[in-house]
Order: sequence, then structure tokens, then C-alpha cells
Amino acid sequence: MKTSAPSLFSAALAIARKDLAAEFRSRELISAMLVFAMLVILIFNFALELDVGVRQSVTAGVLWTTFAFAGTLGLNRSMAVEKDRGCMDGLLLAPVDRSAIFFGKALSNLAFMLLVEAIVLPLYALLYNETRVFKLEFLGVLALGSIGYIAVGTLLSAMSAQTRTRDVLLPILLFPVAVPVLLASVKASGGIIAGLPFEEILVPLNLLIVYDVIFVAVSFMIFDFIVEE
Repeated sequence: MKTSAPSLFSAALAIARKDLAAEFRSRELISAMLVFAMLVILIFNFALELDVGVRQSVTAGVLWTTFAFAGTLGLNRSMAVEKDRGCMDGLLLAPVDRSAIFFGKALSNLAFMLLVEAIVLPLYALLYNETRVFKLEFLGVLALGSIGYIAVGTLLSAMSAQTRTRDVLLPILLFPVAVPVLLASVKASGGIIAGLPFEEILVPLNLLIVYDVIFVAVSFMIFDFIVEE
């Protein structure tokens, strides 16, 4: 039975609130993502310490590498926990459209990723002496890139959670599909940091928007088939 739009929205919010409440009680996922992200930032900091010019040119790439790896860690665990504890069966039996599960999990995953980014950005700005990461345009690209990455990642994590090799399978499935959003994010972010005119970052920015719209729509349409046993 299909639900109305308000019911879909309220069900998705309820699932997201459940995930957020559970995480803020245990702090397992956020802690793991933060520690992982900070370690990657520190490793890159030491690796690029001797060449200031290289550090400035790879700022966007370092950031998106960090966020992609940390986001994958969070995506893998968010669905694995539901499967291991049997909660996914309860969600699938709920009298709501199953796409509400996707949107609820995507909202909570996006919240976790944005929280990690909000904590990592000041640390990155301090270590790399790069304050342009706080520009409004850069934060907008960060949000668009995160939405696209989480949309496709939530869909694929629901698929890989059904397998025994989910820890290995998710990155193998996710990274090739997420290449367009990561490349566009790095290109747009790097252009903003370099001070390029808006016309030169318009193409990757448009690609980000199109990618977000397409994958959110595709996930909405096929999530029901992905979680069916």
C-alpha cells in the first residue's frame, strides 16, 4: 500500500530521528568517522609538509578523499547495524512506503557526514593554513557533493548489507559509481579555493546538481526492489 507524501515525509523523519537518537547515546559511529577523518588529515599534512605549493593545489582533493573514506565507514555501519540487530525486518514490515526507509537512512547518514565535515574543516584550516574552505560557495559545493555521495551510498549499502562480505563489497560498488560526484566536487571546490571565476566552475557545479537529482530519483524508484528478499 502506497502512502501519501506527508506520511512518507513523517516516516522518513521518524527513522532519521531514531538513528540520531541511537547514535548520540552510543557515539560509536561518529567517533569512528571522526578518528578516521582526523588520521587521514594528519597523514596528508605530514606527507605534504615540505612543499607548500603542492599543499595548496591539492587542498580540495585531500578534503574529499577524507570525507569519502569517512562517509563510506559510516554508510557501511548504518545499514549493517540494522541488519545484524534485526531492525531492518521491522522497518520493512512497517505500513509505509519502503522508500521512506531510504530517505530516513539517507537523512541520518547525511547528518553524520555533515557533522564530521563541520568538525574536520576547522582542523584542516588550522593545519593547512587555508581559510578559504569557509567561503559560502565552498560550503555549498560541500553540501551538494555530500548529498550525492550519501544518496548513492545509502542505496548501495542497503544492497551490500545483505551479503557476508559487505565490508569489502560496499567500497567496490560505491567508489566507481561515485566517481562523477567526487571528481565534480574536487573540481568545483578547487576552483573556488583558487579564486577562479564562477563561469569556470559552472560545469562541475551543474554536474553535481544533475547527479544529485538523478540518484535521489533512482534510489526512490528502486529501493523497494533492493531490500526485497
